[in-house]
Amino acid sequence: MSTADTRPDDGKPGEVRPAPGTGIKTGRNLPAAIGVGVALGGLALLTLLTVKATFLIYMGVVLAIALRELHAALHSRDINFPVIPVLLGGAAMLTSAYWAAGGAVLAAFALTLLVILTWRMFGGTEGYVKDVTAGVFALAYLPLLGSAVSAMLAAHDGGRRVLVFIILTICADIGGYFAGITLGRTGAHKMAPAISPKKTWEGFAGSALATIVAGAILLPTLLHGHWWQGVVIGVAAVAAAVLGDLAESMIKRDLDIKDMGTLLPGHGGILDRIDSLLFCAPVVWLLFSVLH
Repeated sequence: MSTADTRPDDGKPGEVRPAPGTGIKTGRNLPAAIGVGVALGGLALLTLLTVKATFLIYMGVVLAIALRELHAALHSRDINFPVIPVLLGGAAMLTSAYWAAGGAVLAAFALTLLVILTWRMFGGTEGYVKDVTAGVFALAYLPLLGSAVSAMLAAHDGGRRVLVFIILTICADIGGYFAGITLGRTGAHKMAPAISPKKTWEGFAGSALATIVAGAILLPTLLHGHWWQGVVIGVAAVAAAVLGDLAESMIKRDLDIKDMGTLLPGHGGILDRIDSLLFCAPVVWLLFSVLH
């Protein structure tokens, strides 16, 4: 479509959708969204608080589905990266980050890059550069960022670290959602109208408040840290979460699609739900490593 104003938005938290005569329309099937969110969160909680290594399987399945969604979205623009090398190389990166040192992740990334370059040769010269570039992007966007979660999980208290990371990201989502549909009813201040026309600074304020408060509570409670460490991590997490939303919105606007998929009722695709988690993961992992 020709302009951002006429194109359907992506339904992110903190975005306000006025409906004539009703004030606010959330754009989500809220009961379905809550049910799906509870199911996904419950499975994460179960794996993290029992045998934490099983969370790797859960995360691997989620990222594999997200990879399939990304491939389908790019295919709509005649971009076809080699899926199998990215899938297998990504699995190697995730497991390396958990079981081995960081250098193993770099080695897995580099070797997968070589395989992508070689694999695509058999598809002919036309579109070689764009397909290979898309493959490297997919490898970095999904398994490389996801490897930060594996690295968090590898710590002796890794299950609780990942749990805190997930809760902080969810708080950014929920805080932005409710602030967006309350504070943003009238006179909302748009954050990035060219990228996500319905995202507001009021929603961002709600995200920040919820995430910072959650960090100040969770760090002392679950990780025996200091409240101020939780505040620092909360500030960084909410900034990363918002940037993750905006980055995925940029991808969807460039590809002229509304959602990456339709797998999750009330949410869209898997990638639509983990975009903030992907951006938050390396930021939170680094701050855990430095501060805790």
